[in-house]
Amino acid sequence: ARDDGRPLASLQAAGDTGLFTGRLSEAVAYVLHIDWHGVVQETEDTYSFGLMLGELDLHLFAEGAHWKLAERFGAQLTRMDEVEGVAFSVWAPNARRVSVIGGFNLWDGRRHPMRLRVEAGVWELFVPRLQPGELYKFEVVGADGSTTQRADPLARAAEVPPATASIVAAPMTHAWGDADWMAGRAARQAADAPVSIYEVHAASWLRPDGNPEGVLDWDGLARRLIPYAVDLGFTHLELMPIMEHPFGGSWGYQPLGQFAPSSRFGPAEGFARFVDACHAAKLGVILDWVPAHFPTDIHGLAHFDGTPLYEHADPREGFHQDWNTLIYNLGRREVQGFLISSALWWLNTFHVDGLRVDAVASMLYRDYSRKAGEWTPNIHGGRENLESVDFLKRLNSIVAEYAPGAITLAEESTAWPGVTAPVAEGGLGFDYKWNMGWMHDTLHYMEQDPIHRSWSHNELTFGLVYAFSETFVLPLSHDEVVHGKGSLIGKMPGDTWRKLANLRAYFGFMWTHPGKKLLFMGGELGQWREWNHDAELDWSLLDDPAHAGLQRLVRDLNRLYAAEPALHATDADPAGFQWLVGDDAANSVFVFLRKAVGSPPLLCVMNGTPVPRYGYRVGVPLEGRWREVLNTDAETYGGGNIGSGGGVEAARHGMHGQPASLELVLPPLAMVVLKPDLT
Repeated sequence: ARDDGRPLASLQAAGDTGLFTGRLSEAVAYVLHIDWHGVVQETEDTYSFGLMLGELDLHLFAEGAHWKLAERFGAQLTRMDEVEGVAFSVWAPNARRVSVIGGFNLWDGRRHPMRLRVEAGVWELFVPRLQPGELYKFEVVGADGSTTQRADPLARAAEVPPATASIVAAPMTHAWGDADWMAGRAARQAADAPVSIYEVHAASWLRPDGNPEGVLDWDGLARRLIPYAVDLGFTHLELMPIMEHPFGGSWGYQPLGQFAPSSRFGPAEGFARFVDACHAAKLGVILDWVPAHFPTDIHGLAHFDGTPLYEHADPREGFHQDWNTLIYNLGRREVQGFLISSALWWLNTFHVDGLRVDAVASMLYRDYSRKAGEWTPNIHGGRENLESVDFLKRLNSIVAEYAPGAITLAEESTAWPGVTAPVAEGGLGFDYKWNMGWMHDTLHYMEQDPIHRSWSHNELTFGLVYAFSETFVLPLSHDEVVHGKGSLIGKMPGDTWRKLANLRAYFGFMWTHPGKKLLFMGGELGQWREWNHDAELDWSLLDDPAHAGLQRLVRDLNRLYAAEPALHATDADPAGFQWLVGDDAANSVFVFLRKAVGSPPLLCVMNGTPVPRYGYRVGVPLEGRWREVLNTDAETYGGGNIGSGGGVEAARHGMHGQPASLELVLPPLAMVVLKPDLT
């Protein structure tokens, strides 16, 4: 075929004729289709074999360094030779043929075959006259001879599941109004700021009135969820994965649309409005993001071009036994680039403030949840997954550079060193790490009958041994209230009164302990049943004063945490914590100070038994009156109103290494916080 600008000679085959005209590199022409049976068919559809992706696009893609994949690849509305249409492209280097299919060609893969850009393994095609909202897929004839219909890995919109087609999306047109928030968010979510996170599964927080099967869309969530979280004093919402996912029962943790907000909640513009509304209410937004694994659905990424493309070929590396999912091959630059571009897409396009990276522990170790012989060592013979380590360091470095002010949080449950240390110092570079050890130990302590707690006293104190080794978030997440584990209040021992008192004391301990806070929805209600993703929270519990009191306590704890620098400014600084009584196992009493430079210290005292303690003397750094600023046994929270009468005078009687001391009444199963009255 000549590329000299003159019409090409007519071609004949099987008695039919088709005509190509113009330069091959920029033609819009009649197209000769030859199907796989050798039959020539003529169509009036016009489209281009022109170079739509530039050489720089392909080079950056192949290097895993194209940070705007969703703005160049996938399905892009564009104009070519004065003709409007859609430029399609997809990575499938080992495929025999790739076609675009959709309603515009009766889902016939013979109508719009694509051209392979061999230098990057990317297929592309321009189809004229298509508009936003058009459904499409890629028909892939794989290297193994299989023919499958695939959703676009870079689609920015998709059909509502269980339908699986991708949708041609219009460019985002939302006019953002959060410039002040974006300029100041780095300080709002720094290690010395009060960060209190409300974790939410958007589909089951609240159902639309009269429709128990439905879900609130983004605008409905903005009207209901945002004021609720703000009223309770949370600084951030964390949404369980909202990336498009085929199976609702995965709660989003098996995503296939790493660039598409789930259509369950409406269009992407609605999600942008939701984030903007959060920022207007001074509420940050964190998204759960899943780069560790993906589901095996045939319309997704699995064996995409007839070969293991996104996943490892060896099941000892590429198949996750716990979740029946496939593991990304992070040794491929294109896969790393795909995932990092996804992270930046959410942070920059939707102004999301942070990403909580799911299942980091499973990424770091080659033998994670595997027996001997079921895993392969790294090149040095070790169990560390060097490719994942490289990916995580690269991810965090690039997020810091291209999304300034955003944070990343690691769900990491092992003792891997330096998860939150800077990459330049050999760390992974996360801003925060979930403190899974603290959660397991403290929940185990609280689950025990108080008569046995003296034997497990260290489960509440041990967390301070390593509390400042990383920058931590204390998580009471969805994982603790599913799969037969029971609800938070259901874990507590005793009758109803004691269960509620235990949970109030536990919240008091959590909010006064160093580390940022995270509470899964329903915990603030004292919900009795396990979380069910197919039903809303048990909001009727708030008709009970005891449950309403628990919710009120969470509100007051958040407000106290934000108001007192001693409770948040030194969350990651060992100078901000001091044990006064850490060894009173016989009485199950814990006493400590929280401190910050330029701020009054706070005295925190927890009684882990249902027995009031009268005349309990505690050393303090200052003489004078100490005012009770929080008592989880207060009547307003559903308690018995036992305490020290709102305050107590500290006498010049040294104790616990302090120059003064005071005598307290410790309410049963409660946390009390006191502050020196310096007025």
